[in-house]
Amino acid sequence: MNRRDFLRTVGLAGAATVWGGGPKASYGFMGTNDGSLEGNLTLLNLWEKKSEGVNKLYSAVYNALATGPDASFAAVAGDAATQALCKKQGVLHLGGPMLGCLAADGAKVWLRTARPAGVEIRLNVDGKEKRFGPVRSTLASDLTAIIPVTGLKNGTTTPYRVFVDGQALSIPANAAITTPPVEKTTRTRIAFGTCPHRWGLGNAKQSNQILKRQPAAILMYGDVAVQDRKNDFGMCRADYALRDFHPAWRNLVSAVPVYASWDDHDYFANDKWGIPKGYADKDRRGVRKVFRQSWNNPYYGLGDKGGGIFQHTRIGPCDIIMTDNRYFREKGVRHGFLGAAQMDWLKKRLLACKGPFIIVSCGTMWSDYVSRGKDSWGKYDVEGREEIFSLIEDNKIGGVLLISGDRHGARGFRIPRASGFEFYEFEPASLGGRTGPPPTSAKWTTQLYGLSNKFAFGEFTFDTSTTDPTVTYRLIEDSGAVLYKLKLTRSQLTPA
Repeated sequence: MNRRDFLRTVGLAGAATVWGGGPKASYGFMGTNDGSLEGNLTLLNLWEKKSEGVNKLYSAVYNALATGPDASFAAVAGDAATQALCKKQGVLHLGGPMLGCLAADGAKVWLRTARPAGVEIRLNVDGKEKRFGPVRSTLASDLTAIIPVTGLKNGTTTPYRVFVDGQALSIPANAAITTPPVEKTTRTRIAFGTCPHRWGLGNAKQSNQILKRQPAAILMYGDVAVQDRKNDFGMCRADYALRDFHPAWRNLVSAVPVYASWDDHDYFANDKWGIPKGYADKDRRGVRKVFRQSWNNPYYGLGDKGGGIFQHTRIGPCDIIMTDNRYFREKGVRHGFLGAAQMDWLKKRLLACKGPFIIVSCGTMWSDYVSRGKDSWGKYDVEGREEIFSLIEDNKIGGVLLISGDRHGARGFRIPRASGFEFYEFEPASLGGRTGPPPTSAKWTTQLYGLSNKFAFGEFTFDTSTTDPTVTYRLIEDSGAVLYKLKLTRSQLTPA
């Protein structure tokens, strides 16, 4: 079955939204963003009113994780009241399924159980049931299990089921793995954006627009789920639990593989980086551990020993390089924005890319216009940015697209070079619909577009069927309206 037919069978094709309601245009709900149980419950019920049972269960999970800054989901598994609620409501899992690590013949499935358990994925292929797992979730894994699914046919959409200790879970009806087509000349869509924070993840209108457009994957690279929890790892986990209680989020990631990195708010707090004053390396490593166990990436930086969360993968015709501008950052040192090891890795990855297009993400902006560049490359590492741009130009690395976030709203810029070449930067930091710094300025002569106060996501559509492959960028509102569109050829994105 192809993906469009599958979405039609589960009722998502052509649907504007699954749930009605939502916040008023003033977004006054953002005053609830204090991280308290009451605030999180308000955000949980923001887009649709949840049942008493769901609210009670989230409250129990939150309270178990609020018992101390080092609290993990082991506290949830060991809390009698929470487990009694899970048993009463028939709840076997607290998060997922979430797809990631897309491959030619499958993907990996992430799940967080309510207690240690064996997790199994089952699919019907050519009339025969295929089983993967069980993989056991443990207290050490924070009750998560990641199950590789392989051996699927190219260019197909295959529904899957999830079993915990042999019992079938209730998961979104559209949960399916879509493998890329085998053909070399094809169209591929990739959605991306930042700053949904905790409220935007519940916007079913937006997640359904993404689903309808059938991207191969979505890149979320900053301020996604955790809000200023510093080194309170229990509260970090409570925010990830809130993410996973949103039906809109579950519908999206059960069908679209997600690749994630962080920015300041899901690192420590606003504008924090490195080891903030008053904290220690163990705090930085603790934040990283919570992040790693809450996502489904191919790998995370230099591993547990070296740290960081950067990654490189390939999706269709596009190499994806997601950087980490928080973990290693130091001020006043060479390569201080990414750190020397990550900078070396980035250069090697750029030189190794063989596809027609390369997406390079950064949680903050490549350009320095907005807010006088207070958290951008130009503030911390002008020389490092120049090294990257010069490497691309000197080696004629083609098809590079820069994406960024952090400054709420959405903007795009050309970045002219002395050689006459231009880079293009797209910054849809609008998954949360927030008003941010001024979106435009008459002084920004290289700006492509700017807006704020709208829920919108970015999308690249790659077409490699022509001799000069193209990429079309769209900024798409949660209503489905295309707010900005730009088509570029690979030759335009290749230094002369």
